[in-house]
Amino acid sequence: MARKREFIGAVDQGTTSSRFLIFDNDGKLITFHQLELPQTQPQPGWIEHDPLDILDTVVKCIDQTIHRFELMGYDVKDIKGIGVTNQRETAVAWNKKTGEPIRNTIVWSDMRTDDIVRTLKERPDSKIVKELSGLDITSYFTAVKYKWMLENDEEVKKAVKEGVACFGTVDSWLIFKLTGGTAHVTDVTNASRTLLMNLKTLSWDPRLLEFFDVPENLLPKLCSSSEIYGEMKEGPLKGIPIVGCLGDQQAALLGQKCFDRGEAKCTFGTGAFMLFNTGKEPVVSTHGLITTVAFQLGKDAYYALEGSMAVAGSSLRWLRDNLRLINSMEEVSELAEHVPDTGGVYFVTAFSGLFAPYWRDDARGTMIGLTTYTTKYHLARATLESMSFQSRAILESMNQDAGVPLKVLKVDGGVSNSNVAMQIQADLLGIQVERPAMRETTALGAAIAAGLAVGVWKSVHDLDNVNVDNVSRFEPHLAQDQREERYKVWKKAVETSLHWKDDVEEL
Repeated sequence: MARKREFIGAVDQGTTSSRFLIFDNDGKLITFHQLELPQTQPQPGWIEHDPLDILDTVVKCIDQTIHRFELMGYDVKDIKGIGVTNQRETAVAWNKKTGEPIRNTIVWSDMRTDDIVRTLKERPDSKIVKELSGLDITSYFTAVKYKWMLENDEEVKKAVKEGVACFGTVDSWLIFKLTGGTAHVTDVTNASRTLLMNLKTLSWDPRLLEFFDVPENLLPKLCSSSEIYGEMKEGPLKGIPIVGCLGDQQAALLGQKCFDRGEAKCTFGTGAFMLFNTGKEPVVSTHGLITTVAFQLGKDAYYALEGSMAVAGSSLRWLRDNLRLINSMEEVSELAEHVPDTGGVYFVTAFSGLFAPYWRDDARGTMIGLTTYTTKYHLARATLESMSFQSRAILESMNQDAGVPLKVLKVDGGVSNSNVAMQIQADLLGIQVERPAMRETTALGAAIAAGLAVGVWKSVHDLDNVNVDNVSRFEPHLAQDQREERYKVWKKAVETSLHWKDDVEEL
């Protein structure tokens, strides 16, 4: 007897857009809706979202997707559960009595906490942070954003004093609102990005809470990535359980089916994030990577090494919106194809410092090698190459930490749609790059976690045949000596971008 067709919904809330997608029990994407998310920059280096915009775009996407789903002849009651995946590290504060935001979010790439970070790093006990959380103290992670709110925002101070403040990452905010305020939760993948969770015990660590001076009663309850958190309170999905939750990069690792130790993926979105599954034991990096929770689908958590780039797709947006060099982000590939190389131009896209494996908040964007020969075609290609050189630096660190060189890199995210960009990746990494036909791997990961929780799938191996058709494979074409020579020049360009912020301030 043919098995009944069942469906899973996935909320995919990112830095620049929100989406809602529906997959069937064969992992096939049925339909989705996407809306752009506005963001504000009240000061240089500050990036914020209105939490109500985040919620509003998600709710509208749900409504539009369900409308389309029903027009296609499907029944909402066959949707068995909802998964949530989200931009990580972004800090949200709201009033648990009224359910209203206390202030705008502080986005993951926001730099306002630089001074707090510097002070914390100088403390004699600062080494406990990496030992317990697996993370370095940088402006990227959530605890320093909470600390900034607690020290600088009068509304937050007042709400804490009155006992009505709730803190959380975007997943916590969305689940709280979608369940009608009944669930203040987060999963271990999101919590592993806050600087406040002990990687081994998977619980909020009192020593970390004390170090950052964040009261535990403000924080959400810790849960696995695949369990019942609550039910949708209203709208077309009313009564359907929310049963999956992962940070977006961990969701993409799951969606790329990197279930086993030794598998890796890189997602090229606003930033770019490479994750390497290290199995059931956390591996401590000695080469500038961070240790994070990959997923927890049952009793056991799996861990990953991660290398993050602050800037990937956002550099293309910068070419479009700031320089007006292009009209659409897709145009970059067309321009880059006009030339075989960058004409000696190197672009270090350190708009908000450099993340892994450098961890330099004093770096700033640097374009070097410009001559009268340089055209917009060279600039476009240099922008794509920048992502690949940073990938190469992360990949080298991963190979050293893991002890086994990676042979294939699975890719996804908006930039991966560009054949030119992915060929440049293969050329500069020197390994095969593999891109699935269905690129919505982040949402698929959230759907997998949700489907496992409600029995749509019994184990991850039920998904072995999902998304295996029409995979694009990019093989390296560049000779090794050329690859190494160009990487050597890239490293020199990175050195040029360093100290800039501090040196200028000292003048």
